[in-house]
Amino acid sequence: MQNTGVKELIILGGGTAGWMTAAMLSRIFRDKLSITLVESDEIATIGVGEASIPPLVDFNRGLGLDEREFITRTQATIKLGIEFTRWGSASAQYMHAFGSIGKRFGFCDFHHVWQHAQHMAEQHGTAKSTLWDYSLNFRAAKAGRFAHLPVIPNTRLPGLEYAYHFDAGLYAKLLKEVAQKQAVIRKEGKVTEVKLDQQTGEVSELVMHDGACLSADMFIDCSGLSAMLIDKTLNVGFDDWSHWLACDSALAIPTEHGDVPLLPYTQSIAHGAGWQWRIPLQHRVGNGLVFASRFCSEAQAREVLLSNLQGKPLDEPKLIRFKTGMRRKQWHKNVFAIGLSSGFLEPLESTSIHLIQSAIMRLIRHFPVSKQPDMQRAACNSEFSQEMKQIRDFIILHYKATKRDDTAFWRWCKDMEVPESLEQRLALFQQSGAVMRDEGNLFSNLAWQQVMLGQGIKPGALHPLAMQFSHEQASDLLDSLETLIQHTVDQLPTHRAFIDNMTQK
Repeated sequence: MQNTGVKELIILGGGTAGWMTAAMLSRIFRDKLSITLVESDEIATIGVGEASIPPLVDFNRGLGLDEREFITRTQATIKLGIEFTRWGSASAQYMHAFGSIGKRFGFCDFHHVWQHAQHMAEQHGTAKSTLWDYSLNFRAAKAGRFAHLPVIPNTRLPGLEYAYHFDAGLYAKLLKEVAQKQAVIRKEGKVTEVKLDQQTGEVSELVMHDGACLSADMFIDCSGLSAMLIDKTLNVGFDDWSHWLACDSALAIPTEHGDVPLLPYTQSIAHGAGWQWRIPLQHRVGNGLVFASRFCSEAQAREVLLSNLQGKPLDEPKLIRFKTGMRRKQWHKNVFAIGLSSGFLEPLESTSIHLIQSAIMRLIRHFPVSKQPDMQRAACNSEFSQEMKQIRDFIILHYKATKRDDTAFWRWCKDMEVPESLEQRLALFQQSGAVMRDEGNLFSNLAWQQVMLGQGIKPGALHPLAMQFSHEQASDLLDSLETLIQHTVDQLPTHRAFIDNMTQK
């Protein structure tokens, strides 16, 4: 049966979203799809998405990118997790570490056994530990070490799971080269008008500043927060989530490294009306302050950010305004939105680039095979909505699960009502220590456990299977795991040595 779907496709907008899309679609569809990317050198991209999560490793492999070249060309470093400081309380610190923690049991998560061991340690007057003492990723991150390690040597235990910190602008430049080698055509210039088909209501043409008209079967909107096609032209509507996520502004600034070592993890540091990020690259450190303008002025935010930098500023702070929420449809008519045009979630868990990646893979899975792909559009929009809401809930969790009441912002977060989906998840964990399983959730049960336990939520009861461990059995298990993990970390090269080896010519 012949494919009567899309033959010609236009991507509006470059940057990370546009060139990731162009590179992957041109690799997958090759000469079956004609791709043109339209971008203007006069329109700047936001370009602060410098931290990623592990699925990007597979995305790069799917593109055929050599990791050594990627790390060298994008000034990348390794990321083993995100450290959260002062979120649960003014003195709390924990990490959302990638990878596994402890040992897997058939019907009982490791944290139940660990918590049971802590209760018994209290009774016996022996030393207590933290959950993260049994995380290889955490121990390696804090020791500043890394190597490719799929499994812990001489065991069946998983090794290190990792992602990257990188320069998003340099990544887009690299992908631009990849895409153009794969026959993607780049058109430079501004779009001055979008024409619609009078019968179908679909986008028919983009009118350029020089009068040229570009037509295609399908259009990908990578125009960022302006959302020129999906919003300004097709007006699909927007679900505003600012009543749950109050932050609506960010100040971003790069700095020199100074005396700070090259850390293989992202730092997220809570302040009075928001939070600060630190993302170490090879050539600089990315810094920023995400804040809620109704609780903090731009001048106040600027002062907080500049007084908490660890290296010499390389530029002036750049202000970004945003509205948290999602388009009611990612795919409407013949327009598919990827990146910021489809919605915005603050980068607390480094999901911005992942949402680009997942949208590209969703489009490929549901790529139109007919002139009227109604069922494909419906399935795609349903998946998009589910993904955005699951990530939304995970981000809200960080704000809601706090004991801080030292500022109006944190009191507001602590007292706010949350979506029913998150309320149910919190209630289940508080009662039993279990995490609700739902299909397609980007964040694993372990990720949810780390944030909830890290911010002070303790289950009212533990799994009965965990209670079968005696004090001696639990102690032996934890001691052997800790010894194994520490020995493994001690054998790893430093993060700096790994990066230097990868970037040697």
